[in-house]
Amino acid sequence: MRINEQIRISAVRLIDENGAQVGVVETAEALKRAEEAGLDLVEVSPDGEPPVCRIMDYGKFKYKQKKKVHQSKTKQHVTQIKELRLHPKTDKHDIEIKIAHARGFLAKKDKVMVNMLFKGREMAHIDIAKEKMAYFAQQLEDVGKLERSPLMEGRRMHMVLAPK
Repeated sequence: MRINEQIRISAVRLIDENGAQVGVVETAEALKRAEEAGLDLVEVSPDGEPPVCRIMDYGKFKYKQKKKVHQSKTKQHVTQIKELRLHPKTDKHDIEIKIAHARGFLAKKDKVMVNMLFKGREMAHIDIAKEKMAYFAQQLEDVGKLERSPLMEGRRMHMVLAPK
């Protein structure tokens, strides 16, 4: 967008302050009309033949654009990955509490990473851990879907649940 003094073309297609098309006029006349209205002459489409200029309050226009951009940013949701940690020896009641937390995270459209951590001899009971992970995923089927199935990495097994 170019304002008043920066427009160097001889004739422009003019749109007045009310949004009505005036037609093709000389740039000097367009500038004169803008001055009489107490507004700015702004080139809105430089690619047209001839370029399109509009009579408007440029400061007000920029302010409204800024507000529109700000408004669109406030309605965006940035998905986060929430982490829950379990152990093979974690009791059923404690797992139910973790499931309730995960349900809340999934309801807020966040992803949930469930980590099963192994200590010492717990590594001998990977089958128990897989059962607990499967139970966890099954309990959350109604609000989330399994994005990454349980995967073992070192002394840690993890899976990722995404909101439906």
